Amino acid sequence: MDPVLNKDDALYTQIYDILKNRIMRVEYYPGSFLTEASVARELNTSRMPVRVAMRKLESEGWLIADFRKKIRVRDITVKDVREIYQLRKLLEVSALKEIFDTGRTWEYSFKFEECLVRLRSSVNDQYQWDFYETAFHREIVKALDSERIDRIYRNNQDELIRIGMLCDKQPAHYEVMHDSIDAFFHAVREMDFNRALDILNRDHIELGYQMGIERIGEIEKQQLRTK
Repeated sequence: MDPVLNKDDALYTQIYDILKNRIMRVEYYPGSFLTEASVARELNTSRMPVRVAMRKLESEGWLIADFRKKIRVRDITVKDVREIYQLRKLLEVSALKEIFDTGRTWEYSFKFEECLVRLRSSVNDQYQWDFYETAFHREIVKALDSERIDRIYRNNQDELIRIGMLCDKQPAHYEVMHDSIDAFFHAVREMDFNRALDILNRDHIELGYQMGIERIGEIEKQQLRTK
């Protein structure tokens, strides 16, 4: 169904939201090209608000203009995956330690349990599931109580969602993740730091890293073969 633009809201903002959503859902595949004219036709609007929206996405790094002024959706590379997961490990492990050091295990265990409820309710929508799964990890990082870190992790969350959307997840994957988060919040509630840390590292950071490296590595190889 074609999107319906609301004339009461700023047009370029609506177009920005539509384009960002399509990038996040991988409806615009990494490396694919966009033009102002094609987007304007799709949305049945003029090119000027499309240009403003695309410039904003370009300034945020989601779109890239090459030397020929062609606009393409930014690729995801193996290097990106490595850097994202390095950042995840640094922030999430520090945040988990903060939860235990400040005696907030009981409070956070219920926040993590709520995240699990949302995850289980979204298994039929991969985008929503990836959003809630990354939101669970962002909830951990919020324990650091830093607006600057939260902004950094919010950008990281968007990247993680896009990587997740490129991975072919089988039903068993969702169940494994649900069971893992269930075990994680119980470990937090029972004040068992070592068990919680082991689950976080093994089932989320290391497993997610391996899935991302394998899938993005495959995509990079396919792109090289077609050049």
